Amino acid sequence: MSPKERVVTESPTDHEPAAFREAATGKSEPTPAFREPGPGKSEPTPAFRDPQHKVAVRVADLLDRLTLDEKIALLNQYQPAVPRLGVAAFRTGTEALHGVAWLGTATAFPQAVGLASSWNPDLMRRVGEAVGTEVRAMHHRDPENVGLNVWAPVVNLLRDPRWGRNEEGYAEDPWLTGVLSTAYSRGLRGDHPLWLRTAPTLKHFLGYNNETDRCLTSSNLPPRVLHEYELPAFRPALADGAAVAVMASYNLVNGRPTHLSPLIDETLRSWAEDDVLVVGDAWAVHNLAGDQHWFDDHVAGFAAALRAGIDCVTEDVTATRERFTAAYDRGLITESHVDAAVRHILSIRVRLGEFDAASDPYRHIGPEVIDCGEHRELAHEAARASAVLLSNDGILPLDPQTVGRVAVIGPLADQVFEDWYSGTPPYRTTLRAGVTRRIGADAVLFAEGVDRVALRCASGLLWASASHHLGVRGTEAPDIPEEALFDVLDWGEETISLRAVSTGGFVGSDADLLVTDRPGPNGWEVRESLRFLPVPQGMVVHHLQSNRFLVAGDDGLIRTAATSVADATVFTVDLLVDGVAAAAEVAAEADVVLLALGNHPLVAGRETADRRDLDLPGTQDDLMRAVRAANPRTVLALTSSYPYAVGWASQHLPALLWSAHGGQEHGAALADILFGAAEPSGRLTQTWYAHDGDLPDLLDYDIIASDATYLYYRGEPLFPFGHGLGYTSFRYENLRLDTPAIDSAGAVTVSVDVVNTGDRPGDEVVQLYTRQQRSRVKQPLRRLRGFQRIHLSPGGRSTVHFALTAADLAFWDVTRSRWVIEDATHTVAAGRSSTDWRQTTTLRVHGERIPARSPSLTMTDNDGYALASTVPIPGTAAGEALRSSAPGAWAVFDDVDFGQGLTRARATVAAPAGSTIMIRLDDPLSGPVLAVLPVPVAAGADPLIEVSSQIPRCTGRHDVFVQFTEGGTTVAGLHFS
Repeated sequence: MSPKERVVTESPTDHEPAAFREAATGKSEPTPAFREPGPGKSEPTPAFRDPQHKVAVRVADLLDRLTLDEKIALLNQYQPAVPRLGVAAFRTGTEALHGVAWLGTATAFPQAVGLASSWNPDLMRRVGEAVGTEVRAMHHRDPENVGLNVWAPVVNLLRDPRWGRNEEGYAEDPWLTGVLSTAYSRGLRGDHPLWLRTAPTLKHFLGYNNETDRCLTSSNLPPRVLHEYELPAFRPALADGAAVAVMASYNLVNGRPTHLSPLIDETLRSWAEDDVLVVGDAWAVHNLAGDQHWFDDHVAGFAAALRAGIDCVTEDVTATRERFTAAYDRGLITESHVDAAVRHILSIRVRLGEFDAASDPYRHIGPEVIDCGEHRELAHEAARASAVLLSNDGILPLDPQTVGRVAVIGPLADQVFEDWYSGTPPYRTTLRAGVTRRIGADAVLFAEGVDRVALRCASGLLWASASHHLGVRGTEAPDIPEEALFDVLDWGEETISLRAVSTGGFVGSDADLLVTDRPGPNGWEVRESLRFLPVPQGMVVHHLQSNRFLVAGDDGLIRTAATSVADATVFTVDLLVDGVAAAAEVAAEADVVLLALGNHPLVAGRETADRRDLDLPGTQDDLMRAVRAANPRTVLALTSSYPYAVGWASQHLPALLWSAHGGQEHGAALADILFGAAEPSGRLTQTWYAHDGDLPDLLDYDIIASDATYLYYRGEPLFPFGHGLGYTSFRYENLRLDTPAIDSAGAVTVSVDVVNTGDRPGDEVVQLYTRQQRSRVKQPLRRLRGFQRIHLSPGGRSTVHFALTAADLAFWDVTRSRWVIEDATHTVAAGRSSTDWRQTTTLRVHGERIPARSPSLTMTDNDGYALASTVPIPGTAAGEALRSSAPGAWAVFDDVDFGQGLTRARATVAAPAGSTIMIRLDDPLSGPVLAVLPVPVAAGADPLIEVSSQIPRCTGRHDVFVQFTEGGTTVAGLHFS
């Protein structure tokens, strides 16, 4: 697959020709409505159309009526009509992450990470309900192009804030993610026990947190990380029945493409009572024989995905049919494989009311709900609830009667941005507009803080023509005309956009020509991003999307025509307005500054592009420092899709307010909070680090080994998980348990009193954490177990109760591959964040003691490792082994019981000829060598073979270190006898 193909969106609709969509949907041949038999005919209503039958019976009936070719045609995102049965076309994949995307005007809610920051499941459910209702309305208006299978929510954990798609997730904690995703999914699907408003799809299964080479990288998920961290985020919404579908991810997990993961059928589907539809990501099945080189041809790749549990692929329609048909003809799949997938698809379609509209409780929803007044109010409520007050020395809230002049400064001061999965908002309220509503236009000053420049080359000035083409024009006028002026928007990572002053439009490409009529960076392939590269005579302009350089043609027009710096037109830059200096001048005139900084969601960090670091974009740090120097009463209003390392701001500015991109009501909501019309009530759902050096490698998914996320991080965060301030203060008292000890089947009620000690009413998010004090294994330093949002008037008191069970405290025991409740004492804490524990107590859990390990060791179930990774066992569809990545790799198994004495070691290996596997006891450097297992010269990388050796009689219990002399050595198991 080409690089261009690799970045196809998860719904390729926008990028496919109309003929493709017509072939897929049957639009060119309208489907006749099903008619009941006429008078005198006694044909019964087909069972698949009879709501009196159970879903399984209806699905089985329709499945029996379909031919093999018709069933194969249903294995694609675009499922054609079956006219002879009166079955209409169906499509999967309406984007509904925080509003209906790409389908016209719809209510635009805050980004998902912002919604989650509300820590309010009821709000999440109501937002999901609004989005699902608008999807339904659009479907009823245009059933062929608006599907009811929605691709939301994203439950991938926010393990690393540099992930380009950080904005799409909910939290770095799996339990919180499960609670919030279940609530949002419940809103999307509706509350009817059978019928679905929409069919929510959890994205992306599994271990997906990087965009860099996302189709090629493998996420290392040791057993504890898999079972304690990754899988728990997906389970709740499926077990609840709120979500009914899942999308597989692009990446590999432990060396195996996730579209082939045995976890799909063995684990994921076991959580739900009803059928679960599993869809492939866009072109991801194509990758199996493409970039991933997992198979020799696409027929084999498509067949393997179907066998693994992928029901519906997001690929070219014609190719899908041809490949599945060829797979059947070659014996790679059977009709039963096809039937299993189609059964999952049809189950969802039946529950969406497709085959008996009269029974569908959602059939009445009409277009009047789209952008209705109720949804506008909800968008405003959600935007307010999503904002998090990070710090405040008392400057906030501002008093609109006495605040004086307010300077609203910064590149986000008068902008509301969309991300790739945003809906099309009916309007946008910026921070500047929101503040103006509060205190009046006369009291508001404004500066964008961007440079204004003119660009010259040998032919003249860069020019925005009346026809919106970018060209070069010579001029003898002493003053530079407005048509030659451009504002420089710096998005960070040396990426800028140019905005023509004369037109207000951004410079972007139209084929190879440059135009100046774009509203800003937008679309899947952002064509408005540029980079200035210095050369001896000036600089050249690199157009990032085309990877070409700008050239001034003989016709005076600018094109993306040069493939190298040497062939590019050289420009010089005249700085006419220094944006930082101009902003500082405006700041000095104000009584208070609201400094609006942050990111553009489509540039320098988005789907297909991870962030390089945690720095503020471009010149924003310089702008912040200059404005602060001009006016110490500067409040930072940071709007971003992810955390930034804003340590300087937290130390030098009187207040920091963060929000995700907030949708249509963004500015109004921020103004409410800044001027005290609403209390700040959001809480962070991920750790904000002081520096990117505090983070492990982006591709290291083993949070336990790398001390990552709030669970294991040992440093001092800039702002911790769960943090968020209000305009009042709270005191915690009398944390207590209704019993001091429980057994492994027991439960305890945790209670704590909370008092509002301030002079304003306010919201508090009371958070419950635990920490196991002693354990056989490395335990989290803290783990969220519950939370409750309360509202208290000044002096008000509330007693908050939490239910905690021993089962909640279980962890994955690698020695026996099962959950265990260990005999231990746990710290129980109530507080305001993961590091701000106001009250603590202890709970004794009478669980089990983990016995010594059996001397039959599965290599992936180790207690520690280095320079090694989990990989598929060669030649198997499900098994996993441990492979060394370099000489000196090792793994350790604690407390192995050799009993009364064992004398032989056997290993199942695949390794480079001549390599050895050394086994030491108790110490990796000085411990006795128990065995050195040579790999015979005949051994290859595939298949595994067994090697063995006599060992000195070994008795008792020991830690066993397995050391690899060469990289590329794969060991599945090690057995002593």
